Amino acid sequence: MVSPNTELAYNSKIEGDLVVTRADAVINWIRANSMWPMPMGLACCAIELMASAASRFDIARFGAEVFRFSPRQSDVMIVSGTVTYKMAPHVRRIYDQMAEPKWVIAMGACASSGGMYRSYATLQGVDRIVPVDVYISGCPPRPEALLDALMKLQAKVQRSPGTTKELLSASA
Repeated sequence: MVSPNTELAYNSKIEGDLVVTRADAVINWIRANSMWPMPMGLACCAIELMASAASRFDIARFGAEVFRFSPRQSDVMIVSGTVTYKMAPHVRRIYDQMAEPKWVIAMGACASSGGMYRSYATLQGVDRIVPVDVYISGCPPRPEALLDALMKLQAKVQRSPGTTKELLSASA
């Protein structure tokens, strides 16, 4: 029996320099802490997206430092701003070019629901063409809101189950 004054902690003399975990937990931790965003700045929310990468807000603290403008090098698309019907096929094509696993953040009222634009030219939410994982409200949302959404997405990625196919391809 353990006495109440005994602290239960990792003892390197007993366990050695070995850490035991599951492979899918490690893979999800790596994915969550090294996200490469694909900025889809379509309107005014893109200014706040750029501000989140600047020194004051520093999105690099959360492992999303490397903004990639190539869909094949990114794994999270941040759609910021108004999506028009003319732009929608291009957004979908870029999403399709991203490698799996991939995630989408809808930044702002326009990307989430069409915002104040109820016209024939505006798509009423980017979730009509791509699956959205995290929504950010606001017009435009503050950079802190984007950082909060990124942390929520990281938590979602860490909870996601790993598949055998992913584990086998990672070990090869």
